[in-house]
Amino acid sequence: MAEHSILLIDDEIAQTLALSGFLKKKGYRVHTANSGTDGIQIVNQHTIDLIISDFKMPDKSGLDVLHEAKSINPDIDVIIMTAYGSIESATEVMRNGAIDYLTKPVDLDQLELIITKALEHKQLVSENRQLREQLSEKFKFNQIISASEVMEEALNIAGRAAPSKSTVLITGESGTGKELIARAIHVASPRKDQPFIAVNCAALTDNLLESELFGHEKGAFTGADRMRKGRFELAHQGTLFIDEVGELPPGTQVKLLRVLQEQTFERVGGSETIHVDVRIVAATNKVLEDLIDDGLFRDDLYYRLNVVSITIPPLRRRKTDIPLLVDHFLRKYAATNDKAITSISREALDLLMKYNFPGNVRELENIIEQAVVLSRDATLGSRDLPMTVKGAGRKTKKKDCEFEGTLPEQVEALEHELIKRALEESGGVQTKAAETLGITERHLRYKLAKYGMK
Repeated sequence: MAEHSILLIDDEIAQTLALSGFLKKKGYRVHTANSGTDGIQIVNQHTIDLIISDFKMPDKSGLDVLHEAKSINPDIDVIIMTAYGSIESATEVMRNGAIDYLTKPVDLDQLELIITKALEHKQLVSENRQLREQLSEKFKFNQIISASEVMEEALNIAGRAAPSKSTVLITGESGTGKELIARAIHVASPRKDQPFIAVNCAALTDNLLESELFGHEKGAFTGADRMRKGRFELAHQGTLFIDEVGELPPGTQVKLLRVLQEQTFERVGGSETIHVDVRIVAATNKVLEDLIDDGLFRDDLYYRLNVVSITIPPLRRRKTDIPLLVDHFLRKYAATNDKAITSISREALDLLMKYNFPGNVRELENIIEQAVVLSRDATLGSRDLPMTVKGAGRKTKKKDCEFEGTLPEQVEALEHELIKRALEESGGVQTKAAETLGITERHLRYKLAKYGMK
């Protein structure tokens, strides 16, 4: 029991001291705070398994504590204490994510029973993560590890779109797994036995990109000593994944539009019209609507690509997926490097849950691979993590209107807040909110989808 850490938050000092003494005698490691603000600071600085918080306090309510703690680490369980033991209060705290509630004066036997059940459930959930991942391999989207609601929504759209012939546009930050979704769509489609061909538009020059997509005839340019088929021909009857489609130059955009409309094209330097049957899945980390407004992307091509739209949320907005991903990458790289590493410490996982991951899932994978390679023990510890992750746990609560992280993260946080305010001021009317923000309603809808806002 000694490894479990409990945080007590109550503005009644005598109550805090009494409960703290009781829990310490039971073998728990106990932190105490006499305000919600101090309690959240402790959550930021320490590994906490369970919070027991008073419902009514001067600075923050128990619900405020619950919401802020869950935003820091969704794995933290919260129990609310209240002297106002009405059914309405109990219903409210349970509906907002508390695992249980207690009425004051607290019955110590009941408190011990609730804590024991909560910590046993937490242990069971941890042990079942590996089993859930193994069971998920029976399904077509077996390589995509997720338990978060926002990610499940994206996967639901992908699963429904997969059997169709429609083009799919996948948007999301770098490292979120857009190609993984594209491959899953292909595997779940009637074209699964045909080729899946990928091309990254950002990795090629304009001339090379056109040749890669459409192929070229012998003598079409210097160095073209033979005819070469392009990705469209290679993907015939299969799926072509066009990554970073926002990087397409204007001339190539025109040719791509023609293929989408007519399923025909000519190789570079050729005159023969080639017919293909290809399903297009495109992806970008850019806002194509902004590129259209700047005259850098064709709106007719955008509408052809954006028949089905899937937005992949960044990892910082799907933190409940982090433990599952950690387990997966830990086993993967332990096997690859022949290391007898079977688990990760609670402290290390807590630091990962608090980190914002500007590089998304790709960054998490790199962190776990490095930790596995460098670790000398059977359990990954906080000492095995890079300083960028360790530093995240030491940050104190930000002041109003201040945002932490890299410049892009701070810009996103401010953008999210401004959109939220505009919607509140407009009573949820998107047209009015868009006018207030100075953007189009279409652009606002994209932002709402990007940030998972209802």
